[in-house]
Amino acid sequence: MENILKHNFSAGPSILPPEVLEGARHAIGNWQDQGLSILEVSHRTPEFRKVVDEVEELLRELMNIPSGYSILFIQGGASTQFSMIPFNFMGRTGKAAYLDAGFFSKRAIVEASHFGLVDVVASSADSNYTFIPSDYKVDPSCSYFHCTSNNTIEGSQMHSFPSSPVPLICDMSSDILSRTIDISQFDLIYAGAQKNMGPAGVTVVIVKDDLLNNINNKVPAMWDYRIFRECHSLYNTPPVFSLYVMLLNLRWIKKQGGVKEMESRNKIKADILYKEIDSNPLFQNAIVKEDRSLMNVSFSINKSELENAFYEFAQKEGMVGLRAPFGNSFRASLYNALPISSVQALVNTMKEFTISMDFQTSLNTCYL
Repeated sequence: MENILKHNFSAGPSILPPEVLEGARHAIGNWQDQGLSILEVSHRTPEFRKVVDEVEELLRELMNIPSGYSILFIQGGASTQFSMIPFNFMGRTGKAAYLDAGFFSKRAIVEASHFGLVDVVASSADSNYTFIPSDYKVDPSCSYFHCTSNNTIEGSQMHSFPSSPVPLICDMSSDILSRTIDISQFDLIYAGAQKNMGPAGVTVVIVKDDLLNNINNKVPAMWDYRIFRECHSLYNTPPVFSLYVMLLNLRWIKKQGGVKEMESRNKIKADILYKEIDSNPLFQNAIVKEDRSLMNVSFSINKSELENAFYEFAQKEGMVGLRAPFGNSFRASLYNALPISSVQALVNTMKEFTISMDFQTSLNTCYL
């Protein structure tokens, strides 16, 4: 059977660099020549403590995180944060503001409503989340304001962030480390690792110490950010393997030139794909141009009866992970580890499919 080069556009768990995967494979067999697998090493050992320390150091360097912020590593994925955040912070006033711009912000709103009053300052739900709302005000009586920087499913992205009269909290799960941001704008950032940081299993929380110091309600230990800070994220057994692979991936990002280089490459990848979508009469993108995501490019086919045909055609060409779970027909995720050559391969596949459909139409016309 012919081996076809795979191009991984999965939204998450996402593509990882080959050298990161190779390092992970070696560590599973014999980590640091200890004769033990990384899966067997106690998280209480000095050797693993160095892993946690280096992950934190690299995040601070790559994201230019100032002093006064703690970095926490928490299990449960970003969805756990939908509850942890209001559990810890909504108690100050019993109310929080949320921006509704996509599927995951809607989930965050539902979870927060279990802990107090949720003020949805704006929503684009009525327009099928085809844009990021911008005309809204945040009530100063709220405990915090929550937004989602990039909407993985819909394919929209906040390209700037509002000033907020209350602590600003942001879910950056699908675009963290993909572009430079000013950390000082935010009081808390959280992100599941399985996009640009590493494998699934760990969530990174970057939080201002002042915000933690002002928590005024009782929180169970495993839900209390202060416990994770005090215990250096080692209150209980952390996701050891996920943290180690994250370390390898952060080293790779630094080696490539850091977040600025990732941002430059990601813009090139997005430009290549959006150019094809906009110029090819068979495909379309529903997101308003100024809110288009550089990470998750959603698109559909103008003739719905051709969806399955295109998907099968793309699969034969080695395209993986293009089928959107719901909503948009297709989605190509352009995370840091995805090479530009894979985006070009997708564009070539779209062109070839369009030509084949035009040819088939011409044949059918000839035989009418």
